[in-house]
Amino acid sequence: MERIWQKSYPPGVPAEIEIDGATTLVSVVRDSCRRYADKTAYISMGRSMRYAELDRLTRDFAAWLHANGLRRGDRVALMMPNLLQYPVCLFGALRAGCVVVNCNPLYTAHELQHQLADSGARAIVVADNFAAILQKARAGTAVERVLVTSIGELLGPLKGRLVDFAVRRVKRMVPAWSLPGATRLGDALRAGRDAPFAEVELEQRDLACLQYTGGTTGVAKAAMLTHGNLVANLSQAYAWVRPLVTEGEECIVTALPLYHIFALTANCLTFMKMGASNLLIINPRDIPGLVKEMRKVPFSAFTGVNTLFNALLNNPDFARLDFSRLRLTMGGGMAVQRSVADRWQALTGRSLAQAYGLTETSPAVTINPLDVKVFTGSIGLPVPSTDISIRDDEGRELGIGESGEICVRGPQVTQGYWKRPDETALVLYPDGFLRTGDIGYVDENGYVFLIDRKKDMILVSGFNVYPNEVEDAAALHPGVKEVAAVGVPDERSGEAVKLYVIRKDPALDAETLIAHCRQQLTGYKVPRYVEFREDLPRTNVGKILRRELKPAAQQAARAQAGSPAKT
Repeated sequence: MERIWQKSYPPGVPAEIEIDGATTLVSVVRDSCRRYADKTAYISMGRSMRYAELDRLTRDFAAWLHANGLRRGDRVALMMPNLLQYPVCLFGALRAGCVVVNCNPLYTAHELQHQLADSGARAIVVADNFAAILQKARAGTAVERVLVTSIGELLGPLKGRLVDFAVRRVKRMVPAWSLPGATRLGDALRAGRDAPFAEVELEQRDLACLQYTGGTTGVAKAAMLTHGNLVANLSQAYAWVRPLVTEGEECIVTALPLYHIFALTANCLTFMKMGASNLLIINPRDIPGLVKEMRKVPFSAFTGVNTLFNALLNNPDFARLDFSRLRLTMGGGMAVQRSVADRWQALTGRSLAQAYGLTETSPAVTINPLDVKVFTGSIGLPVPSTDISIRDDEGRELGIGESGEICVRGPQVTQGYWKRPDETALVLYPDGFLRTGDIGYVDENGYVFLIDRKKDMILVSGFNVYPNEVEDAAALHPGVKEVAAVGVPDERSGEAVKLYVIRKDPALDAETLIAHCRQQLTGYKVPRYVEFREDLPRTNVGKILRRELKPAAQQAARAQAGSPAKT
């Protein structure tokens, strides 16, 4: 498809990115640490870490890895929330030439064991809150070196002890664990300080991360992201935001977990390149706690997902924050609902720009202009050096305005899945385009519109119904706080639409909500069933998991056949 989107690029955004062939994530980190040595890199629980300290600690960690037999290409797993320790270990492992394996701290032992065994990780850094899970998962893996850290370990002697006492003794958040031979991270950093270290000469083709994905449809598999992939994507994102930022002066709120590809690239890497500070939020589901931390820092950027924005907007203290320095807000990970975007702009005075990406694309594919004044529902324009192709089920390219599978080609696209050539062949066309599994179209101005996940589509009497559209319509009702739409079996129409709803207004009933949807949607798209819940299943970044709702919805639909509006 012709790159018609480039005519809609914001001023100052180039059509192509130019990257020196020798640039790696390590060289980007070292350059930022040199240029912004005296600037604050990270803030956590009131403790600030400057770029110069980040440089020293990453060097010490890399030296410890080398002293303990870890070499170029070896995998190092990280399993912790947004602590100061995360960037230290991330960049330290990369400086040692190792490949980072990001692990969700909320994994079960079974999930963790699979990821460690599949990746062949030789070392792992784990927060002690989750060490008991590692104890159960370690058998059958290649893990030789275990480093354990605590929430307070890098917060300073006094504050660190107080925080750890509260976490362990008061809140009792650290289950008993036993990992013979484990090393405290602080001890490793002190040992590394006295150990010799020679920088590793890396190339862009070297792996930087094994980023696991696809667990929603089967066994999780790892997208192989090279230094070249991630440098390309941070450069693409940097080119997009640079006209609106002042280098060395920005502060971004990092509530999304850094082990997730969205925050890893957008917050940790892109804003590091511009010398920004990152306000690290350990538990983003604690909305009052998040708002309290945001009150302490004059933040200028914020990234999140729709559910996080919605939760903040429903918190009365959030409305009292000072938004005068806020320059940009970016939403991704899931569709941003119009009602949420409109409320965000009305409250903060800043637009909420929607972006789109995948783990396999490092992740950014499209971003909206960051100074847009009106929410259009588009996921934006393809970032520089990126091609988009809309294709049908046979792989034939479709035209402007025609809906099909969104396919992507660019320097940020993975070379494939770790040890999964069969899975790689399923998603990569011979011409280098990646199949995203998402349905969308490109309009005449080059803006991309996402309709929905191909696998989430609901088929009602032969007509395609996309959950996002139904959810957007339902969310416009003032009594709805959050909503998810799934398909359930139906004898007459094959499938019918069912809504799962968290109410804002306790008086809202199913009949009222269905009547509201009938005013917004064509008849076959109108939900037939409604179930109210106190909460909904979510991913680690807060995205609602439709797949976990489907079995319950199907069972309930069979029991409710003939009774449309059930609560």
